[in-house]
Amino acid sequence: MQRFWFLFYNSVVIPGFWLLVQLGALVNPKIRRGIQGRKGLLDRLEIEVKQLKGARRFWFHSSSMGEFEQAKPIIAELRKRYDDIDIIVSFFSPSGYEHSRNYQPADLITYLPFDTVANARRFLDLIKPTIAIMVRYDIWPNHIWELHKRGVPIVIANATMRKSSSRHYPFLKSFHRDVYEQITSILTVSQGDVDAFQNFGLKNPELHVVGETRYDQVWQRSLEAKTKHLIPAAILRRKKLFVVGSSWDEDEAVLLPAFRRVAQHDSSALMILVPHEPTLPTLERLELALNYTMRSIRFSDLNDYSNENVILVDSIGILMSLYQYADVAYVGGSFRQGIHNVLEPAVYGIPVLYGPKHENSQEAMELARRGGSFVITNAEECYMQLRRMLNDKKARLRAGAESLRLVQENVGATERFIEYLETAIKK
Repeated sequence: MQRFWFLFYNSVVIPGFWLLVQLGALVNPKIRRGIQGRKGLLDRLEIEVKQLKGARRFWFHSSSMGEFEQAKPIIAELRKRYDDIDIIVSFFSPSGYEHSRNYQPADLITYLPFDTVANARRFLDLIKPTIAIMVRYDIWPNHIWELHKRGVPIVIANATMRKSSSRHYPFLKSFHRDVYEQITSILTVSQGDVDAFQNFGLKNPELHVVGETRYDQVWQRSLEAKTKHLIPAAILRRKKLFVVGSSWDEDEAVLLPAFRRVAQHDSSALMILVPHEPTLPTLERLELALNYTMRSIRFSDLNDYSNENVILVDSIGILMSLYQYADVAYVGGSFRQGIHNVLEPAVYGIPVLYGPKHENSQEAMELARRGGSFVITNAEECYMQLRRMLNDKKARLRAGAESLRLVQENVGATERFIEYLETAIKK
């Protein structure tokens, strides 16, 4: 079947995908940036690879920034162990590439070229990887087929697979089985993921439960965050702090009415609101909505703080550090398309709130099962849970302890991953 799927993918899927990309670029700035960023990509890469001096090349590919966070602890550990390797990092999305261009542990950071046969062959001719590590799920067939043909070990890190995934549908199942058969090792987050991959009837890849390296990443980042002092102690004194991370319009439509009621009953309640995209239009929209009934101040103006109810964060890259101040946290995206990272607040041992769209995150589902988090579906539920967590210290500490325990129990995936990686290289 491989020949059939190769022809089908390259004669039907790739032309259709390219057409959609071109149409999407007409209305979506992010897609346009991705196209623009790939112009002359392979020619630039031919020059850049000449700077690589290592005896071996470890290639990490991530779809975007979120997936790359899972690769960072692995890369950091490799840097500690080996002096003779080059680390090559590639991204599919512009956001991942643009936010990571200055990532120092990598020797080369690049876009992944669009997945044509010619691009895959030239890309691999240039980077000549010793091993390829695909993070999470971003598997591009022509690159995988070409790697397999060259005998390069291919590992999926932090692999997840739901039994209900559309990849198990009859037509798609055959295609994905063929692609996964080219993989050397699939290192999963849980046994449930192994079981779901086994439903493909795979014979070639090794399937192992390694765990989730994001736990290691958030643990390390939390230690670093605790050395930072972003908010003056005088502002936090005698405050009950609610930190909202990566919020979208849909989250804010639930959160703002709920917090407004909390603040009316409790003058010590303070919300730090971190919008997912802190653009000027977003900040002005939120200020307009807040200032009808609550007083707000931007994070950049904190020197002029005078007991406002809401601190509106207009900076990027500080959310992880802000969670350390929280008594309760909310993780955004869960009233939109899917929840963001729940481990970032959980690592500080605090209760976490989020909305109904969280099944994209195994950590969120497990946290709710343990009682470390609470799912809300409307403003009334948000108000009730938030007020309870802020006022009931025993309940807050009990939930927070479950949050921290989840993280502590799962730290260590990086070490297990490195062990398998070393085995794959030696084969």
